[in-house]
Amino acid sequence: MATATKARSATGVDKVFQLMKDRNIKVVDLKFCDMLGQWQHFSVTAGEFSGEIFDDGIGFDGSSIRGFQKIHESDMLLFPDPESAFVDPFTAVPTLSLTCDVADPITREAYSRDPRHVARKGEAYLKTTGIADTAFFGPEPEFFILDNIRFDQSYNYGYYYIDSEEGFWNSGSNGSQNLGHKPRYKEGYFPTAPIDTLQDIRTDMVLTLESVGIKVEVHHHEVATAGQTEIDMRRDTLTRMADNYLVYKYITKNVAKKHGKTVTFMPKPIFGDNGSGMHVHQSLWKDGKALFAGSGYAGLSDVAMHYIGGILRHAPALCALTNPTTNSYKRLVPGYEAPVNLAYSQRNRSAAVRIPMYSSNPKAKRLEFRCPDPTCNPYLAFTAMLMAGLDGIINKIDPGKPLDKDIYEMTPEQLTDVPSTPGSLDEALSALERDHEFLLRGDVFTEDIIRTWIDYKRSKEVKPMQLRPHPYEFMLYYDV
Repeated sequence: MATATKARSATGVDKVFQLMKDRNIKVVDLKFCDMLGQWQHFSVTAGEFSGEIFDDGIGFDGSSIRGFQKIHESDMLLFPDPESAFVDPFTAVPTLSLTCDVADPITREAYSRDPRHVARKGEAYLKTTGIADTAFFGPEPEFFILDNIRFDQSYNYGYYYIDSEEGFWNSGSNGSQNLGHKPRYKEGYFPTAPIDTLQDIRTDMVLTLESVGIKVEVHHHEVATAGQTEIDMRRDTLTRMADNYLVYKYITKNVAKKHGKTVTFMPKPIFGDNGSGMHVHQSLWKDGKALFAGSGYAGLSDVAMHYIGGILRHAPALCALTNPTTNSYKRLVPGYEAPVNLAYSQRNRSAAVRIPMYSSNPKAKRLEFRCPDPTCNPYLAFTAMLMAGLDGIINKIDPGKPLDKDIYEMTPEQLTDVPSTPGSLDEALSALERDHEFLLRGDVFTEDIIRTWIDYKRSKEVKPMQLRPHPYEFMLYYDV
């Protein structure tokens, strides 16, 4: 691990130290991703940060990180990636941020449960197949920018309270000056000010993202009331896009805090309105050529069609990684633009896989998997999607006929032969237990990381939710 890192990044290391000198950096912040997809970090002073850290790593306690080590084997190493360097836009003291890879201190090998390592292995496996040499991913995360959030849970009570000055429920508020102009439920898509109150905050988020090197294509208000937002990054390679997504979350949350707001990426924080998804655009390339462009349906190649076949075949198992929370399945229900039916179609946003038709340029040909949501670990989710698509190509999986109609308007009888997404996280985890051989190809995922993921999710999320009374149950059953 250390030798490979040194060979890969000798020039990059020089650039890091030049950047530290140019920007008078006082602190270096070392970040890495836990199993669930959340950034963790610790910092060292610039005086303590030397080039040896890139060669030898720096130690930390892996037993305190979710999904990592047990206490009797807690020592782990971080190796900073010099290509990930950016100056933190939020710290009072000039601080350099570096994303790190995790390694075992004894073997010096990359840590098998490090999600970033899984993504790197996925990209390496892609090249060994000979099918392609590059996978591009372009996620479209949605999130809410709120004004206030309160929640608590104990033995004798449990509640949450969400508020937003944009929330349509505040149309009749008399507590302070009320100027109206609040987006109605399911009518928040693309209104101008004064209905859209968040233009300047979103712009601040976009410019901050671009200041650290992340290119942004578009931002806008989303469908739901109460400040639902979308900011789309320009596509990038798998691991780099996963890196960028964690930066994206960090920046959007901290810009919101600067403006006295709070951001949530929960898929379904508000009852009765649209939830937040993360449609993921993806394509394969080889020798600079886009492989998804062809002369078939929607201008797709056979490679693209088989990739779709793999995504749809393995979608129930994928959901355990792309929709990894109990709250995810409050969004994956009919009637709220969530793609619960596992079909594909051109232009059609009611299908799980959509083929965008904006451009005739072969380089723009891609598919969009619409099931995922923004709570996923991007390293694991993007890699799992790639592995499913590659399995489709290798086994020439036929995706069947496209469904070029509004699936939401179809009757249950018409949908009899159309499979659907799992109805709960527990169902998705069971699907992953049954169907994960495609993830093990090339040792990209391991039985250990899949078992650890399933066990953690069941013990820490599924079962605790099953044990707790829900507030609405009191509405239904208190007086029976």
